[in-house]
Amino acid sequence: MENGLNNWLISAGLLSCILGLIHSVLGEYLIFHTKREKGDLIPKKIDAGLKARQLGIIWATWHIVSVFGIAIGIILIRMGMMENFLNHRTFLLQLSPLGWSMFVSAFLVLAATKGKHPGWVVLLIIGILIHLGI
Repeated sequence: MENGLNNWLISAGLLSCILGLIHSVLGEYLIFHTKREKGDLIPKKIDAGLKARQLGIIWATWHIVSVFGIAIGIILIRMGMMENFLNHRTFLLQLSPLGWSMFVSAFLVLAATKGKHPGWVVLLIIGILIHLGI
């Protein structure tokens, strides 16, 4: 750690922000653009068995995940840039659940997609970087 920087946490934070941005952009392109009427922000074109309001909440939830990923990334970057970070026990206690939540998220994506979605690898790397930074 040079100059009080924790490069593990900064790297995890940057990766989390990038993942959040890619998640929203690719979700719009690959999933939601065909389910939207021209000029509408929120998709409303429904498939069999799905109501318009259900599609709307799926869309909102999709982007909430991205917002949370970016927010976690910003928190990690800020913590990684703090002077004498390792002397702040409170911050260390907050980071462990973040790291474990990345591991659990990686497992969920891995299991749900049988390893075909690359997001699980990125989530796993973020979890590892957080724990290396603790």
